This record gives sequence, C-alpha cells and structure tokens, in this order.
Amino acid sequence: MKKKIVLLFFAFFGLVSLLFGANSNIFVIRINEDINSKMWIYTQRGMTEAESSNAQLIIIHLNTYGGELNYADSIATRLMNSKIPTIAFIDNNAASAGALISLACNKIYMRAGSRIGAATVVNGMDGEAMPDKYQSYMRGIMRATAEAHGKDSLGNWRRDPLIAEAMVDPRTVVPEIDDSTKTLTLTTQEAIKYRYCEGEAESIEQILVAETIENYTISTFSPTLWDNIKGFLTSSFIRGLLIMLIVAGIWYELQQPGIGFPLGVAIVAALMYFAPLYLEGLAANWEIVIFVVGIVLLALEIFVIPGFGVAGVSGILFIFLGLTLSLLDNDFFDFRRVPSINIGSAVLTVMIGTVVGFIGMIYLSSKIGSKGVFGKLALLSDQKVEEGFIGVPTEQQHLVGSSGVALTDLRPVGKVEIDGKIYDALSTQGKFISRNSSVKVVDYGTGQVHVKTIG
Repeated sequence: MKKKIVLLFFAFFGLVSLLFGANSNIFVIRINEDINSKMWIYTQRGMTEAESSNAQLIIIHLNTYGGELNYADSIATRLMNSKIPTIAFIDNNAASAGALISLACNKIYMRAGSRIGAATVVNGMDGEAMPDKYQSYMRGIMRATAEAHGKDSLGNWRRDPLIAEAMVDPRTVVPEIDDSTKTLTLTTQEAIKYRYCEGEAESIEQILVAETIENYTISTFSPTLWDNIKGFLTSSFIRGLLIMLIVAGIWYELQQPGIGFPLGVAIVAALMYFAPLYLEGLAANWEIVIFVVGIVLLALEIFVIPGFGVAGVSGILFIFLGLTLSLLDNDFFDFRRVPSINIGSAVLTVMIGTVVGFIGMIYLSSKIGSKGVFGKLALLSDQKVEEGFIGVPTEQQHLVGSSGVALTDLRPVGKVEIDGKIYDALSTQGKFISRNSSVKVVDYGTGQVHVKTIG
C-alpha cells in the first residue's frame, strides 16, 4: 500500500512538472528597416512560422523611422488578428508607420531613451505632409487601432485614441499632454505615464521577466533567399521599373515586329512582376488574363484592324487594369476590403511606370536609330557621280510608274504582282491595302517597291 502511495505521489508531481515546467516558445520578428513590401513579407512569414511552431508569445523587435502606410496597415491588421499574444519591443525608434505597428500589439515595452509617434503621412520625395484626406485616413487608422484595446474596469481607455490621433495631426489637442502646434511624440517615460507603454526594458529577457515568464525558448525569424527575392521584386521602385520595361518592350516590338529582343525583355519583366504577386495571393488568374487580353487587343489593332480605334483603346485599358488590379487584394472588383490609399498607391505606381516607359522608349529610339549609335556604325554619306561613284541600276528602280495587283493584304507590308513577277511591297498611303487591289509603284527602297492604290 505504501508503495502505491509513493508511486502516486511521484506521478502527481511528475505531471505537475510537465504542465507547469515546460518551456514557453517565444518567437521574435525583427523590423529594423523602413516599412515596405519586404518587411510585410517578413512579418507575414514570421507570423505564419510562429503559429505553425505553436509559439506562446510573439515579440516584434522594432527600430524603424516609418515607411509605406499601405504595408504598415497590412502588418498592423495581421498583428491585431493574431491568436497569439503580441508584444512590441521598441528599440529606440517607432516613428510614423512604426507607431501604428506598435499600437497594434497587445503590449508595448520600450528601451530607455526610445520614442514613439510622429505618424503624419508624408510623401516619399521631399518628406512634405500629404493632403488632409490622407491625414484623415491615418487619423482614423490610429484611433481605431487604439480603441481596439478597449477600456479597463474603470471605463478608461487602455490606449487613449486622442493621443493616437495627436501623433498624426498637430491640430489635435490632448489636455496636459500636447497643444495644437506640434505632432505628438512620446518618450519612454511619457509613454509609460500616459499608458502607451507597459514598462521600460533593455532586452527581450527583461520583458519576459516583467511578464513573469521563467522557462522559455527564444526563436528568431530568419528570412529565406526567396523571401529576400520577393521583397526586392515587390518594392515600389522595382515594380515601377518592371512596368516601364513591360510597356516599352511591348510597344517597341509592336512598332518594329521581328526584332525579338524588346519582346523578350517585356516577357521577362512581366514574369518578374506577376510571379511574386501571384505566389503571395495578390494577383489572381483573371487579373493576369486581363493583362494578356490587353496585349492581344493591342496587337490586333496594329497588325489586323486598320486605323486606331476601339480595340487599341481597350487593349491599353486592359493592360493598365491588369497591372493595377494585381497589386490590390480585391475580390473580382470588390474593393471593400482594400484601403483607398492602397488603390491610390497602385494606380500611381502603374501610371508612373507607364509614362516613364513611353518616355524611355522614345529616348532609346533616338539613340539606337539612324541618329543614334547605329547611325555611327552605318555609312550615311552620299556617293555622288561627280566624285567618281557609279551606281548600278536595279530592276525594281525601273518599276517606278508601273501598275500591278496586290497578291496579299498590305498591312502595310505584303506581296504584289507586276508584269507577272512577284515583289515585296510597302503601302505608302498610311493605310492598309486589300488583296486584289490595283496598285501603282511610286518609289523603291530597302528591297521593296513602294505602292499606292489606283482609283
């Protein structure tokens, strides 16, 4: 009987040891750069990895001056929807977009001398404040994020929404904290005083002590090579560059068919543009199809349909839509889940890339054409008879003034029959010539007879 009691005693304490002595899995995600597509990919992957490893706590180790609002909003939303408790550890800076991400976490700890705030939306060119409609949206995001923490048992906000708004708008007055002349930024001690920080900590270990977590294992997210590649390809600058190459390559190939190289550049750029977006779930199949249909319509307009009309305009519109929609997490034109600032950012990225692509195409055309590098390689001087040069007449030159029949459609190049012989021909009237039309030779050049319709 005594043996059974002893065995039960040890079994009980063994079970207690397993239940209460097991290590807690602490997962750390570092955000120590500007908030952009790469940081969004890192955070998303890190959160997924933390969930799959059954982490008990996620710590966001922050040191950032801000970045792109659309990605900061996506990161904040992901953190707020996390089933795993989250803590922001501000290691010196959580400015602008960093303040939003910190506020989205369940708790905040700050290193001594750190700062949080200054969340006014600015443009990426000169740092000037954006128009009030952007500030209004950011004010709403900051207020809503603060309100999401709820109120305590006394009915006081755990995170005062007015303080969050004052971090965006210098006109917002917070009694005894901030007047209406400057955007609010809180130091570590101020954040603790006004309940925007749970406490001061110099390390993750000190945070865990404050949270009374004794037995733990710390894991830190490490991005893969593919994560880095996706982050690079989805950056705003690279996206704009790829759009420029897509537009310029397609247009140049359609204008000078048969060259091949511009089309190859456009295809590679399109793959690099759509592949990361498709793998991340942003670009859907139908959005890529819209882009391809746009290219087909534009090709039909140039090579098949005379003039420039509905097909050409539709093609340009479809290409623009395909490139833009693939940047937005919409559900078949349902944009209710997409923030308006994300839509504006996507449209602006595609517009800039398209305009720069056309400008670049025109510039390069002048550099590689007869006036550019090819002109320096080719002999462009006139060979005059008085200088001793004697030209040998060709049969095609003697055909000027002759009449014949178009054997194929000239769009604008095709075949004509003159005096029983077949020649390569080019329409000179700026329009296509239908098969079996009567034509007249008006000139000869580049191995072709230049013809126009008769009658």
